[in-house]
Amino acid sequence: MTGTNIRARLAADPGLGAGNVLHKLFEHGADPDGPGVAFDVPVDGHPAGQELTLGLLRERVAARAAWWHAQGVGPRDPVAIHVSSSADCLLNFLALTWLGAIPALMNQHIPGDIAAEYIRRLRGVGLLTDREHRDRLAGEELGVRVHGDAAEAGTGDPAAAPAPYRHHADDPIAITHSSGTTRMPTAVVHSNASLFAATRLFRLAAPRARGTARILSALPAAHAAGISALNLALCNRSELLFLSTQSDGAAVVDAIERWRPTGVLGFAATWAELAREDLGKRDLDSVSLWFNTGDCAHEPHIRHLVAAGSRETVTREGVRRVPGSSFVDGLGSTEMGHSAFHITHSAGTERYGRCVGVPHGFAEVALLDVGTGREVEAGEVGHFGLKAPTLAPGYWNDSNATYRNRLNGYYLTGDLMYRDADGYYFHVDRAVDAVDLGGGEWLYTAMSEERVLANCPDVHDCTVVSLKVDGRVVTDVLLALHADADPDTDRTPAVRAALTDAAAATLRRVVAVSEEELIIGPTGKVRKFLMRQRHLAEMAAR
Repeated sequence: MTGTNIRARLAADPGLGAGNVLHKLFEHGADPDGPGVAFDVPVDGHPAGQELTLGLLRERVAARAAWWHAQGVGPRDPVAIHVSSSADCLLNFLALTWLGAIPALMNQHIPGDIAAEYIRRLRGVGLLTDREHRDRLAGEELGVRVHGDAAEAGTGDPAAAPAPYRHHADDPIAITHSSGTTRMPTAVVHSNASLFAATRLFRLAAPRARGTARILSALPAAHAAGISALNLALCNRSELLFLSTQSDGAAVVDAIERWRPTGVLGFAATWAELAREDLGKRDLDSVSLWFNTGDCAHEPHIRHLVAAGSRETVTREGVRRVPGSSFVDGLGSTEMGHSAFHITHSAGTERYGRCVGVPHGFAEVALLDVGTGREVEAGEVGHFGLKAPTLAPGYWNDSNATYRNRLNGYYLTGDLMYRDADGYYFHVDRAVDAVDLGGGEWLYTAMSEERVLANCPDVHDCTVVSLKVDGRVVTDVLLALHADADPDTDRTPAVRAALTDAAAATLRRVVAVSEEELIIGPTGKVRKFLMRQRHLAEMAAR
């Protein structure tokens, strides 16, 4: 059966969801010799980078399902997965959903003490770790009945796997977590329907997008976006290579050259890493599409990427391949389940300034004044509220967090945005990072960083940290420079010019910093909350 026919049959199947894609593919007659997934690590004796066909993927997942079944794991059992490789993460995700269990995927970079407390709060029955993460959790009381070794999970007998669990739309199929930039990561529940809604309503309802025939994923496998990337590739019958690292730009570029993808998926932190690389000296011609989700990307990073690669375009002479690629940006979060907005950039586009585009058809969007609940006018900054079938049902074991972020039927994402007269939406900051300067003036740290990057071409990345000192707001701008930039250059005038007048009046210092001086969270985001705390501690010690 052709990929087109499979996609149409999948789109028409009301029982299809994020927890049963693998089984539904076989139910609808997918070719077992067709594409499954490749990983950057060996899988059960299969070399790194070698594709597991769909049939082989099912066999390797069945082996793990049989192993977990033998440990007594079954429907509704939460099981934490804390591993380094994308293969261990996603193969066990598929195996546990095979059983109707609830895999709780954990970012590999969470510190051991935080990871241990997170696992305890899950109150699950099981945990899977590799050697690195077992060592990291050594000595901790975790409260799980089964603590499995990732190296053993694939040793089960595929023939001993029970019949796949039949999921209902509302069944929980995964727990992922927020980035934890300000506190303990919150455990977000995804249902069979919610984490597949965008794929059903948007991706499968349209022709397969250009640039998605052969995909390289630099998304974290333990993120909701990682699950969605796997499911979308399987439904599209696309080839997929899933990396285990997102923080090494050189490694991502090496993988692109080696694997020759048509599309690359990632978060904003990965594009910042790629901005360090001289892409003009690398062979990236295969890439026609870069796809971003999570935080929206910075303009200089997007421009750096769209200048590379090549894409097909329609000319008077017919379809031609021309230099330059496209970049699809948006804004998403773990709780949102999928980006709510979209905009496509190429070398000739100019709508930047943290523009995230327009809402997807499945997303009902409002910008709200949280004090009154009213929708704000065009040009006015408001709190982003969302109604969408992609929204996560809530937080695991935390009804308080589930309900406190609701207003007028909307889920409040914690983002501050405005829309222009043409209906385009712009992200200015996270609400926890915005600073009230009084008199109706605000300092938006994310928008300030965007402006600094656009005004200072020798700056690779930027972090704006504001705090109150002796009753007034002061701002420090920390600059990560490109390798060939002069660290002794005074960039204060350029930074000051990039800021609004009200923000510029708070500027205390501009300093070039090493990457080691930034406090980075598990997903690559700068933890501004901890940066502010460190600044206050340093000042108190003087």
